[in-house]
Amino acid sequence: MSVQTVAEPGVFVAPEKPVQGRIKCVVWDLDNTLWDGVLLEDEAVTLRPEVVEHIHRLDKMGVLHSIASKNDHDAAMAKLAEFGLTEMFLYPQANWNAKSDSIKHIAKGLNLGLDAFAFIDDQEFERAEVAHVVPEVTCVDVADLDEALARPEFIPRFVTDESALRREMYQGQIARDDLEREFVGTNNDFLASLEMTFTIEPARQEDLQRAEELTVRTNQLNSTGRTYSYDELDTLRESPDHLLLVASLTDKFGSYGKIGLALVEKADDVWQLRMMLMSCRVMSRGVGMVMLNHIMGLAKEAGAKVRADFVETGRNRMMQVTYAFAGFREVSRNHDHVVLEADLDTLQAPPPYVRVEILG
Repeated sequence: MSVQTVAEPGVFVAPEKPVQGRIKCVVWDLDNTLWDGVLLEDEAVTLRPEVVEHIHRLDKMGVLHSIASKNDHDAAMAKLAEFGLTEMFLYPQANWNAKSDSIKHIAKGLNLGLDAFAFIDDQEFERAEVAHVVPEVTCVDVADLDEALARPEFIPRFVTDESALRREMYQGQIARDDLEREFVGTNNDFLASLEMTFTIEPARQEDLQRAEELTVRTNQLNSTGRTYSYDELDTLRESPDHLLLVASLTDKFGSYGKIGLALVEKADDVWQLRMMLMSCRVMSRGVGMVMLNHIMGLAKEAGAKVRADFVETGRNRMMQVTYAFAGFREVSRNHDHVVLEADLDTLQAPPPYVRVEILG
Protein backbone atom coordinates (compact mmCIF):
# COMPACT_ATOMS: atom_id res chain seq x y z
CA MET A 1 0.00 0.00 0.00
CA SER A 2 1.33 3.42 -0.91
CA VAL A 3 1.90 5.97 1.83
CA GLN A 4 0.87 9.57 1.40
CA THR A 5 3.39 12.28 1.95
CA VAL A 6 2.82 15.88 2.94
CA ALA A 7 3.88 18.10 0.04
CA GLU A 8 2.66 21.33 1.64
CA PRO A 9 0.97 22.10 4.96
CA GLY A 10 -2.50 20.59 4.89
CA VAL A 11 -2.12 18.94 1.48
CA PHE A 12 -1.58 15.18 1.27
CA VAL A 13 -0.54 13.91 -2.14
CA ALA A 14 -0.36 10.27 -3.17
CA PRO A 15 3.03 9.69 -4.82
CA GLU A 16 3.72 8.36 -8.27
CA LYS A 17 0.42 9.43 -9.80
CA PRO A 18 -0.17 11.38 -13.02
CA VAL A 19 -0.46 15.02 -12.02
CA GLN A 20 -2.16 17.16 -14.66
CA GLY A 21 -5.93 17.01 -14.21
CA ARG A 22 -5.83 13.89 -12.01
CA ILE A 23 -8.62 15.06 -9.70
CA LYS A 24 -12.04 14.28 -11.18
CA CYS A 25 -14.16 14.84 -8.05
CA VAL A 26 -13.77 17.09 -5.01
CA VAL A 27 -15.51 15.91 -1.83
CA TRP A 28 -16.36 18.69 0.64
CA ASP A 29 -16.99 18.75 4.36
CA LEU A 30 -19.80 21.12 5.41
CA ASP A 31 -19.31 22.58 8.90
CA ASN A 32 -16.56 25.23 8.92
CA THR A 33 -15.64 24.23 5.37
CA LEU A 34 -18.49 24.94 2.94
CA TRP A 35 -20.04 27.23 5.52
CA ASP A 36 -18.93 28.95 8.72
CA GLY A 37 -20.41 27.39 11.82
CA VAL A 38 -21.75 24.01 12.96
CA LEU A 39 -25.22 23.31 11.60
CA LEU A 40 -26.53 21.27 14.54
CA GLU A 41 -25.40 23.97 16.97
CA ASP A 42 -26.60 26.97 14.99
CA GLU A 43 -28.92 26.75 11.98
CA ALA A 44 -27.84 30.25 10.93
CA VAL A 45 -24.58 29.04 9.40
CA THR A 46 -22.99 31.38 6.86
CA LEU A 47 -22.02 30.20 3.40
CA ARG A 48 -18.43 30.86 2.38
CA PRO A 49 -18.70 32.68 -0.97
CA GLU A 50 -15.08 31.97 -1.93
CA VAL A 51 -15.73 28.23 -1.56
CA VAL A 52 -18.87 28.43 -3.69
CA GLU A 53 -16.90 30.32 -6.33
CA HIS A 54 -14.33 27.52 -6.46
CA ILE A 55 -17.10 24.92 -6.76
CA HIS A 56 -18.70 26.66 -9.74
CA ARG A 57 -15.33 27.33 -11.39
CA LEU A 58 -14.27 23.69 -11.16
CA ASP A 59 -17.72 22.53 -12.27
CA LYS A 60 -17.37 24.49 -15.52
CA MET A 61 -14.04 22.73 -16.07
CA GLY A 62 -15.68 19.30 -15.71
CA VAL A 63 -14.59 18.56 -12.13
CA LEU A 64 -17.38 16.93 -10.12
CA HIS A 65 -18.32 17.63 -6.50
CA SER A 66 -19.79 15.70 -3.59
CA ILE A 67 -20.23 15.92 0.19
CA ALA A 68 -18.81 13.88 3.08
CA SER A 69 -20.08 15.41 6.32
CA LYS A 70 -20.76 14.05 9.78
CA ASN A 71 -24.18 15.62 10.11
CA ASP A 72 -27.90 15.03 10.26
CA HIS A 73 -28.80 14.11 6.70
CA ASP A 74 -32.16 15.89 6.47
CA ALA A 75 -30.86 19.08 8.09
CA ALA A 76 -27.78 19.16 5.87
CA MET A 77 -29.75 18.57 2.67
CA ALA A 78 -32.29 21.22 3.66
CA LYS A 79 -29.52 23.77 4.24
CA LEU A 80 -27.89 22.97 0.87
CA ALA A 81 -31.30 23.45 -0.77
CA GLU A 82 -31.74 26.75 1.06
CA PHE A 83 -28.39 27.90 -0.34
CA GLY A 84 -29.37 26.72 -3.84
CA LEU A 85 -26.48 24.24 -4.02
CA THR A 86 -28.20 20.85 -4.01
CA GLU A 87 -27.69 20.20 -7.72
CA MET A 88 -23.95 20.83 -7.49
CA PHE A 89 -23.26 17.66 -5.46
CA LEU A 90 -23.47 14.07 -6.69
CA TYR A 91 -24.13 11.24 -4.20
CA PRO A 92 -23.80 13.58 -1.17
CA GLN A 93 -23.10 11.76 2.10
CA ALA A 94 -24.32 13.41 5.32
CA ASN A 95 -24.29 10.77 8.07
CA TRP A 96 -22.26 9.63 11.08
CA ASN A 97 -20.05 7.14 9.24
CA ALA A 98 -16.30 7.47 8.81
CA LYS A 99 -15.60 9.92 6.02
CA SER A 100 -13.41 7.36 4.28
CA ASP A 101 -16.53 5.15 4.01
CA SER A 102 -18.50 8.06 2.57
CA ILE A 103 -15.81 8.67 -0.05
CA LYS A 104 -15.78 4.98 -1.00
CA HIS A 105 -19.56 5.14 -1.46
CA ILE A 106 -19.26 8.22 -3.70
CA ALA A 107 -16.49 6.59 -5.73
CA LYS A 108 -18.65 3.51 -6.31
CA GLY A 109 -21.60 5.66 -7.39
CA LEU A 110 -19.50 7.68 -9.83
CA ASN A 111 -17.50 4.64 -11.01
CA LEU A 112 -14.23 6.53 -10.47
CA GLY A 113 -10.98 5.33 -8.92
CA LEU A 114 -10.11 6.69 -5.49
CA ASP A 115 -7.01 8.37 -6.89
CA ALA A 116 -9.36 10.69 -8.82
CA PHE A 117 -10.70 12.19 -5.56
CA ALA A 118 -9.74 15.10 -3.35
CA PHE A 119 -11.19 15.59 0.14
CA ILE A 120 -11.41 19.03 1.73
CA ASP A 121 -12.02 19.40 5.47
CA ASP A 122 -11.10 21.79 8.27
CA GLN A 123 -10.42 19.02 10.80
CA GLU A 124 -6.96 17.46 10.90
CA PHE A 125 -8.39 14.27 12.44
CA GLU A 126 -10.82 13.75 9.56
CA ARG A 127 -8.13 14.34 6.92
CA ALA A 128 -5.81 11.92 8.71
CA GLU A 129 -8.54 9.25 8.90
CA VAL A 130 -9.16 9.49 5.14
CA ALA A 131 -5.42 9.57 4.37
CA HIS A 132 -4.90 6.42 6.42
CA VAL A 133 -7.84 4.37 5.11
CA VAL A 134 -7.85 5.53 1.47
CA PRO A 135 -4.33 6.87 0.83
CA GLU A 136 -5.09 7.30 -2.87
CA VAL A 137 -7.28 10.31 -2.03
CA THR A 138 -5.67 13.76 -1.99
CA CYS A 139 -6.52 15.51 1.31
CA VAL A 140 -6.64 19.28 1.62
CA ASP A 141 -6.98 21.59 4.61
CA VAL A 142 -9.65 24.16 3.77
CA ALA A 143 -7.33 26.83 5.21
CA ASP A 144 -5.01 26.15 2.24
CA LEU A 145 -7.81 25.97 -0.31
CA ASP A 146 -6.77 28.71 -2.75
CA GLU A 147 -3.22 27.43 -2.98
CA ALA A 148 -4.23 23.77 -3.19
CA LEU A 149 -6.80 24.23 -5.97
CA ALA A 150 -4.22 26.00 -8.08
CA ARG A 151 -2.12 22.82 -8.19
CA PRO A 152 -1.86 21.03 -11.58
CA GLU A 153 -3.81 17.97 -10.44
CA PHE A 154 -6.94 20.13 -10.11
CA ILE A 155 -6.57 21.67 -13.58
CA PRO A 156 -7.74 19.52 -16.54
CA ARG A 157 -5.40 19.40 -19.50
CA PHE A 158 -8.29 20.44 -21.76
CA VAL A 159 -11.62 22.06 -21.00
CA THR A 160 -13.99 20.92 -23.74
CA ASP A 161 -17.60 21.71 -24.53
CA GLU A 162 -18.48 18.48 -22.76
CA SER A 163 -16.58 19.47 -19.62
CA ALA A 164 -19.23 21.99 -18.54
CA LEU A 165 -21.91 19.32 -19.10
CA ARG A 166 -20.19 16.53 -17.15
CA ARG A 167 -22.22 17.00 -13.98
CA GLU A 168 -25.46 17.04 -15.98
CA MET A 169 -24.40 13.83 -17.72
CA TYR A 170 -23.85 12.15 -14.36
CA GLN A 171 -27.18 13.47 -13.11
CA GLY A 172 -28.82 11.95 -16.18
CA GLN A 173 -27.12 8.67 -15.33
CA ILE A 174 -28.43 8.83 -11.77
CA ALA A 175 -31.96 9.32 -13.19
CA ARG A 176 -31.45 6.30 -15.45
CA ASP A 177 -30.24 4.20 -12.53
CA ASP A 178 -33.27 5.23 -10.45
CA LEU A 179 -35.58 4.27 -13.32
CA GLU A 180 -33.82 0.93 -13.76
CA ARG A 181 -34.26 0.05 -10.08
CA GLU A 182 -38.00 0.71 -10.33
CA PHE A 183 -38.53 -0.74 -13.82
CA VAL A 184 -40.69 -3.83 -14.13
CA GLY A 185 -39.76 -5.94 -17.14
CA THR A 186 -36.75 -7.44 -18.88
CA ASN A 187 -33.42 -5.69 -19.27
CA ASN A 188 -34.04 -5.34 -23.00
CA ASP A 189 -37.41 -3.73 -22.27
CA PHE A 190 -35.68 -1.25 -19.97
CA LEU A 191 -33.02 -0.44 -22.57
CA ALA A 192 -35.72 0.04 -25.21
CA SER A 193 -37.50 2.47 -22.90
CA LEU A 194 -34.41 4.72 -22.93
CA GLU A 195 -34.86 5.46 -26.67
CA MET A 196 -31.11 5.43 -27.38
CA THR A 197 -29.39 6.75 -30.51
CA PHE A 198 -25.78 5.72 -31.17
CA THR A 199 -23.97 7.98 -33.65
CA ILE A 200 -20.70 7.15 -35.45
CA GLU A 201 -18.80 9.72 -37.50
CA PRO A 202 -15.27 10.60 -38.61
CA ALA A 203 -13.45 12.68 -36.00
CA ARG A 204 -13.45 16.40 -36.68
CA GLN A 205 -10.87 18.83 -35.39
CA GLU A 206 -13.30 20.08 -32.78
CA ASP A 207 -13.61 16.51 -31.44
CA LEU A 208 -9.90 16.06 -30.78
CA GLN A 209 -9.66 17.58 -27.31
CA ARG A 210 -12.41 15.24 -26.11
CA ALA A 211 -10.75 12.37 -28.03
CA GLU A 212 -7.46 12.93 -26.21
CA GLU A 213 -9.36 13.16 -22.93
CA LEU A 214 -11.01 9.81 -23.65
CA THR A 215 -7.64 8.11 -24.17
CA VAL A 216 -6.40 9.54 -20.86
CA ARG A 217 -9.52 8.92 -18.75
CA THR A 218 -10.64 5.51 -20.07
CA ASN A 219 -8.97 2.50 -18.47
CA GLN A 220 -11.39 -0.43 -18.29
CA LEU A 221 -12.51 -0.22 -21.92
CA ASN A 222 -9.28 0.85 -23.63
CA SER A 223 -7.94 -1.92 -25.87
CA THR A 224 -4.27 -0.93 -25.60
CA GLY A 225 -4.05 1.48 -22.66
CA ARG A 226 -2.17 3.89 -24.89
CA THR A 227 -2.87 7.61 -24.73
CA TYR A 228 -2.76 9.91 -27.77
CA SER A 229 -2.06 13.63 -27.80
CA TYR A 230 -4.15 16.19 -29.63
CA ASP A 231 -1.41 16.64 -32.25
CA GLU A 232 -1.06 12.88 -32.80
CA LEU A 233 -4.79 12.50 -33.28
CA ASP A 234 -4.92 15.48 -35.65
CA THR A 235 -2.20 13.93 -37.82
CA LEU A 236 -3.99 10.57 -37.86
CA ARG A 237 -7.32 12.24 -38.63
CA GLU A 238 -5.87 13.72 -41.82
CA SER A 239 -3.95 10.61 -42.86
CA PRO A 240 -5.42 8.79 -45.91
CA ASP A 241 -4.10 5.52 -44.46
CA HIS A 242 -6.04 5.86 -41.21
CA LEU A 243 -9.64 6.04 -40.11
CA LEU A 244 -10.37 7.88 -36.86
CA LEU A 245 -13.97 7.50 -35.70
CA VAL A 246 -15.84 8.94 -32.73
CA ALA A 247 -19.09 7.69 -31.26
CA SER A 248 -21.71 9.48 -29.20
CA LEU A 249 -24.85 8.33 -27.42
CA THR A 250 -28.09 10.05 -26.48
CA ASP A 251 -31.32 8.90 -24.87
CA LYS A 252 -34.49 10.46 -23.49
CA PHE A 253 -32.60 11.74 -20.45
CA GLY A 254 -30.05 13.61 -22.56
CA SER A 255 -26.58 13.11 -23.99
CA TYR A 256 -23.81 10.84 -22.76
CA GLY A 257 -21.46 12.92 -24.92
CA LYS A 258 -18.63 11.46 -26.99
CA ILE A 259 -18.21 8.00 -25.53
CA GLY A 260 -16.17 6.03 -28.09
CA LEU A 261 -13.03 6.31 -30.20
CA ALA A 262 -11.51 3.98 -32.77
CA LEU A 263 -8.31 4.20 -34.80
CA VAL A 264 -7.89 1.98 -37.85
CA GLU A 265 -4.74 1.68 -39.97
CA LYS A 266 -5.91 0.69 -43.44
CA ALA A 267 -4.05 -1.45 -45.93
CA ASP A 268 -5.44 -3.20 -49.01
CA ASP A 269 -5.73 -6.61 -47.42
CA VAL A 270 -5.72 -5.93 -43.65
CA TRP A 271 -7.31 -3.22 -41.52
CA GLN A 272 -5.42 -3.01 -38.22
CA LEU A 273 -7.49 -1.70 -35.32
CA ARG A 274 -4.79 0.18 -33.40
CA MET A 275 -7.09 1.49 -30.71
CA MET A 276 -10.64 0.89 -29.59
CA LEU A 277 -12.10 2.42 -26.48
CA MET A 278 -15.48 3.10 -24.92
CA SER A 279 -16.37 5.23 -21.93
CA CYS A 280 -17.25 3.32 -18.79
CA ARG A 281 -20.48 5.35 -18.71
CA VAL A 282 -22.00 3.05 -21.36
CA MET A 283 -20.81 -0.31 -20.02
CA SER A 284 -24.31 -1.30 -18.97
CA ARG A 285 -26.10 -0.03 -22.08
CA GLY A 286 -25.31 -2.99 -24.33
CA VAL A 287 -23.80 -0.83 -27.09
CA GLY A 288 -20.15 -1.78 -26.68
CA MET A 289 -19.94 -3.68 -29.96
CA VAL A 290 -21.86 -1.26 -32.20
CA MET A 291 -18.83 0.68 -33.44
CA LEU A 292 -16.69 -2.47 -33.59
CA ASN A 293 -19.19 -4.23 -35.85
CA HIS A 294 -19.50 -1.08 -37.98
CA ILE A 295 -15.73 -1.14 -38.62
CA MET A 296 -15.84 -4.86 -39.36
CA GLY A 297 -18.60 -4.24 -41.89
CA LEU A 298 -16.62 -1.48 -43.64
CA ALA A 299 -13.55 -3.72 -43.87
CA LYS A 300 -15.60 -6.61 -45.26
CA GLU A 301 -17.00 -4.32 -47.96
CA ALA A 302 -13.42 -3.30 -48.81
CA GLY A 303 -12.33 -6.95 -49.05
CA ALA A 304 -9.94 -6.65 -46.10
CA LYS A 305 -9.38 -8.67 -42.94
CA VAL A 306 -9.66 -6.99 -39.55
CA ARG A 307 -7.00 -7.42 -36.92
CA ALA A 308 -6.85 -5.65 -33.58
CA ASP A 309 -4.06 -4.79 -31.18
CA PHE A 310 -4.81 -5.64 -27.58
CA VAL A 311 -2.48 -4.93 -24.67
CA GLU A 312 -3.32 -6.49 -21.33
CA THR A 313 -3.14 -3.61 -18.85
CA GLY A 314 -4.68 -5.38 -15.88
CA ARG A 315 -7.75 -3.12 -16.01
CA ASN A 316 -9.13 -3.66 -19.52
CA ARG A 317 -10.49 -7.18 -19.24
CA MET A 318 -13.93 -5.91 -20.31
CA MET A 319 -12.55 -4.82 -23.69
CA GLN A 320 -10.99 -8.25 -24.18
CA VAL A 321 -14.40 -9.80 -23.52
CA THR A 322 -15.99 -7.37 -26.00
CA TYR A 323 -13.58 -8.49 -28.72
CA ALA A 324 -14.30 -12.15 -27.95
CA PHE A 325 -18.06 -11.64 -28.21
CA ALA A 326 -17.53 -9.86 -31.54
CA GLY A 327 -15.80 -12.95 -32.96
CA PHE A 328 -12.13 -11.97 -32.56
CA ARG A 329 -9.58 -14.70 -31.85
CA GLU A 330 -5.91 -14.51 -30.88
CA VAL A 331 -3.49 -15.05 -33.79
CA SER A 332 -0.20 -13.93 -32.21
CA ARG A 333 1.23 -12.81 -28.89
CA ASN A 334 4.36 -11.04 -27.68
CA HIS A 335 4.23 -10.96 -23.88
CA ASP A 336 1.18 -8.83 -23.03
CA HIS A 337 0.70 -7.54 -26.60
CA VAL A 338 -1.86 -9.68 -28.39
CA VAL A 339 -3.02 -9.50 -32.01
CA LEU A 340 -6.60 -10.61 -32.59
CA GLU A 341 -8.32 -11.37 -35.89
CA ALA A 342 -12.04 -11.03 -36.58
CA ASP A 343 -14.30 -13.60 -38.14
CA LEU A 344 -16.15 -11.35 -40.57
CA ASP A 345 -18.82 -14.00 -41.05
CA THR A 346 -20.00 -13.28 -37.50
CA LEU A 347 -21.08 -9.67 -38.01
CA GLN A 348 -23.85 -8.79 -35.61
CA ALA A 349 -26.71 -6.40 -36.18
CA PRO A 350 -27.08 -3.55 -33.69
CA PRO A 351 -29.28 -4.36 -30.69
CA PRO A 352 -32.96 -3.75 -31.45
CA TYR A 353 -33.23 -1.23 -28.59
CA VAL A 354 -30.76 1.27 -30.10
CA ARG A 355 -30.98 3.34 -33.27
CA VAL A 356 -27.64 3.65 -35.08
CA GLU A 357 -26.84 6.76 -37.07
CA ILE A 358 -23.82 6.86 -39.40
CA LEU A 359 -22.62 10.33 -40.39
CA GLY A 360 -19.97 11.56 -42.79
